[in-house]
Amino acid sequence: MTETRTIPSLAAFIRQRQREGLFPVISEIKVRSEKEGDLLGRRDPAELARTMAACGAAGISVVTEPTHFGGSLDLLRDVTAAVDLPVLQKDFVTSEEQIEESASRGASAILLIAAMLDDATLLHLIEFAASLDLETLAEAHTAEELSKIGALPGSILGINNRDITILEVDDGGVEKTEELSRLYNDARPLVSESSIATLDDVRRAGKSGADAVLVGTAILKAPDPRELLTAMITVGWPL
Repeated sequence: MTETRTIPSLAAFIRQRQREGLFPVISEIKVRSEKEGDLLGRRDPAELARTMAACGAAGISVVTEPTHFGGSLDLLRDVTAAVDLPVLQKDFVTSEEQIEESASRGASAILLIAAMLDDATLLHLIEFAASLDLETLAEAHTAEELSKIGALPGSILGINNRDITILEVDDGGVEKTEELSRLYNDARPLVSESSIATLDDVRRAGKSGADAVLVGTAILKAPDPRELLTAMITVGWPL
């Protein structure tokens, strides 16, 4: 008899880390970026994910977009098989087929980008994901987008400190979270994404209202990723 894998909830893990007095960090695995170049190097992504899990991350983010970020669905499958944490798939998701592929590779949640989707399509994809027991992290970069996703269902909301429509090559910072979080009034977890590089960035995001941060480049480029991730988590909760 085949064992059924229980899909962990990213929203629940964020709240669990908070109850444990830890700052919820979603640690990202990304092969490369347009701005920073190669990020993964020769490291085994499954082993890297296990290291992140051992540090107490609230979840693992996996960038699967192949053209600009070097990802793949095989990368997603390998990471979900390696850890019991919730795994967020980050890609330019616009169709039911992509969501089905995410579910088949063991993802717990998918990213949906408000800037890329009209209201009707965004709502449909949120509902379709839910029908497959996938959570959604709906992402905003402007006040208008935050208002749009705040009016829709979904598990988690995100503020991207950089502009994904230009592949995050801009110099955005945590001030975007500080600006937009003032407009946020919702019980769902709010995640500050991108441009989180230091412990001060984590504190600023948390004090402005973020329930978690998503950190990729800083951890991947750190001389000791384990040390930096652990330090960010042990900033503590509440601030």
